Amino acid sequence: MEHLGLVGLSDSGHAGVFAALTGHDAANAAERVLGMVPIPDDRLDRLAAMSKSKQVVQATFQIAVLPALSTEAGKGLGSRLLGSLRDCDALLLVVRAGEGHDPAQELGALEEELILADLGSVESRLGKQRRAAKGDKSLGAEIAALEAAETVLSDGVPVYRSALSADDTAALEAVFLLTNKPALVVVNVEVDQLDDASRLAAPFGDDALAVCVELEGDPDVVAAQGDERAQLLADLGVTESVVPRLARQALHLLGRRTFLTTGDKESRAWTFRAGAAAPECAGVIHSDLQRGFIRAEVIDWEELLAIGSWTKAKELGKLRVEGKDYVVQDGDVLEIRFNV
Repeated sequence: MEHLGLVGLSDSGHAGVFAALTGHDAANAAERVLGMVPIPDDRLDRLAAMSKSKQVVQATFQIAVLPALSTEAGKGLGSRLLGSLRDCDALLLVVRAGEGHDPAQELGALEEELILADLGSVESRLGKQRRAAKGDKSLGAEIAALEAAETVLSDGVPVYRSALSADDTAALEAVFLLTNKPALVVVNVEVDQLDDASRLAAPFGDDALAVCVELEGDPDVVAAQGDERAQLLADLGVTESVVPRLARQALHLLGRRTFLTTGDKESRAWTFRAGAAAPECAGVIHSDLQRGFIRAEVIDWEELLAIGSWTKAKELGKLRVEGKDYVVQDGDVLEIRFNV
């Protein structure tokens, strides 16, 4: 299962982001902690209401949080901890705004730890592959990529912000570099900065988000669900929680999208690899559906809601019949036909 790594410096509030996403407190953890992130989805809720579903099942993804990194005792001391995130597929980097905090400076310090951890990995791998290349000339492309990465990292630049070619970054996948993963910056803002949140997040990319951890990570808010959580946040002055949007953007960062199924028994959101064809998505539901795939009946969720029911959509001929080559789109509602 694809999963995210969540990191931040001391006092960044990254444990509060983990709590807001998962509902679990990892503030005092000494090692990496795993949690599941449910993805609130208005499309799913509306389809479930349409179908009068007895059960509603949200999509989820896994996230791993590390104890706060500290740079006070010396550079690169977070390498051991960061090594436990090498199996992650993408990173959430939490920085703090507000009095006494410069988010750009904090991101620089956090990235320095990532860079130092990666530089150690590259140097170790490079020495090994140079020795192996004496008897295996096929290692030339990887060695060239490692040398390029060593230069970039030594200059203090993370791979994801470097000019390395796509071929080089692909060749580096075997090294599981932290800065060769997609990354999303989350800016932890103070309560009095909420009106300025978008501007504070803007320097860190179009997808960067600002979250007020003091409010969204409040234990009472974290423990609440649905309307109760929304009401608690409203009482605190937060008209719309950022957490659902953060969960969705984190899912997209992992290269995952969502398709939906709906009926009177259950409405469910399923995550799939972006660009996957219908049989692969059928396999997300059950391996038998992929093995015996015949066709998929497909309709966009908004069109289905406008029609009012799956049965009526079928009667009106609005369900598209798609075969094995169909690339499933985010928000498709599917029914799989199969035979095993």
